[in-house]
Amino acid sequence: MTRRARLDSMTTWKRPAPSSNVFSATPRWSRRAFLLSAAAVALSSCQSILEQTYQPTVSPSANPQIVDEVQKNDPRAAMGAREHPRIVASYGGEYKDAKTERLVARIAGALTAVSENPSQSYRITILNSPAINAFALPGGYLYVTRGLLALANDASEVAAVLSHEMGHVTANHGIERQKREEAEVIASRVVAEVLSSDVAGKQALARGKLRLAAFSRQQELQADVIGVRMLGEAGYDPYAAARFLDSMGAYSRFMSADPEADQSLDFLSSHPNSAQRIELAREHARAFGQEGTVGDTGHGYYLDGIDGLLYGDSPEEGYVRGQTFLHGGLGIRFDVPPDFTIDNKVEAVMATGPGDVAIRFDGVADSGNQSLTNYISSGWVTGLDPSTIRPITLNGMEAATARASADRWDFDVTVIRNNSQIFRFLTAVPKGNATLEQTADVLRASFRRMTPQEAATLKPLRVRVVTVRPGENITTLAARMMGTDRKLDLFKLINALPTGASVSPGDRVKIISE
Repeated sequence: MTRRARLDSMTTWKRPAPSSNVFSATPRWSRRAFLLSAAAVALSSCQSILEQTYQPTVSPSANPQIVDEVQKNDPRAAMGAREHPRIVASYGGEYKDAKTERLVARIAGALTAVSENPSQSYRITILNSPAINAFALPGGYLYVTRGLLALANDASEVAAVLSHEMGHVTANHGIERQKREEAEVIASRVVAEVLSSDVAGKQALARGKLRLAAFSRQQELQADVIGVRMLGEAGYDPYAAARFLDSMGAYSRFMSADPEADQSLDFLSSHPNSAQRIELAREHARAFGQEGTVGDTGHGYYLDGIDGLLYGDSPEEGYVRGQTFLHGGLGIRFDVPPDFTIDNKVEAVMATGPGDVAIRFDGVADSGNQSLTNYISSGWVTGLDPSTIRPITLNGMEAATARASADRWDFDVTVIRNNSQIFRFLTAVPKGNATLEQTADVLRASFRRMTPQEAATLKPLRVRVVTVRPGENITTLAARMMGTDRKLDLFKLINALPTGASVSPGDRVKIISE
């Protein structure tokens, strides 16, 4: 179990008061909400429906054939419509940007014309999530995250993702998958009733959703073949599928460099990205012609469409900047000790550090205005030592602290009242670890209200498309990256630059900056 998972699973952190989440007023407070399966261009070896020579007859369309609502009186559409609001909510809502929406609609429109069922209407939703995901629901509901759009480097790569998902829709894979839902619902109810932690229950529910969204291998192979045919016939570069599989492999390696990263809900957990699958994707593409000689990548208009795309955390989620978490909307900020890593998760802000030390931060509404010493002992923390409860003041705010123990862990619990909100820190260390007080002191000393001026200066990170100037190289361009301490690695990743690659004046590349 990773250190991040420990604070999620410990029974010490019990169920918050019902309907008391202070962050419920915002669309989403943190990222990685219910990461459903991203059935992203996992291509197979079956070529039974592929001819040996294809002459693409359809160019990418500027007039997409999509609609705001899927077909009426269609039971498949009803199924998708029922789940659509839940998915949108769990991903923090739709990402609204007219330029990016037109880009995705243009790509989807070209694919619809050459799909297995051209009369099928699609509802394409860009989800406001930095996760790299894409998936489909019955009835023509297609989803792609802004995180995936940031990773892709041209229109043909996004077309490869969408064509695969359209293949699932036209083959009615969602209907077949739905048969498993009843068993998952029963299992989810058991989780919700047995586990004392809402957090643990939500995580179990999320994993159930992942299992429902994951298609069988046979379904994936069928969608692979359908998708690659659509990709080529729509006039896109058929080798884009293999390229994007390469990019996803690089993304996996980038993420795995963090041994604490929880990828259990990521698309890579259900779509192995082996070298064999990449080669099979290239085999399918060869039916259209030699690499570099067929199809349109749409590189230029794609970069135009994602220039300015929101990257990473959105303003509603708060921002992580090094060892600091800042939330302009809530008007608060705090620091974690050096060598700690902050992860802005769906249920809380988590931080992990050396020696299996972990921190959890969340908030609830202060509806009863009870004393904090009474609140801290009101039953939401098990293993609490009542003799350790004491009131304190932190940077002008009323607060209280206490100690608790459970199994092999010692905890510091700190709660802080700010207007009508109670913010909560839980610091966990292995039993007997002398760093508990030191770590909790850093949190308490740094937690404060932000000034209006500070909140106004907070800006989200965005994808910026820049033109390489004479004298610039990969190193100098990567130095302009923000929001990461692995600037060169991330620059190469989002621009699909392999080891030894170079850039030339006039090239257009992506960087991450404010």
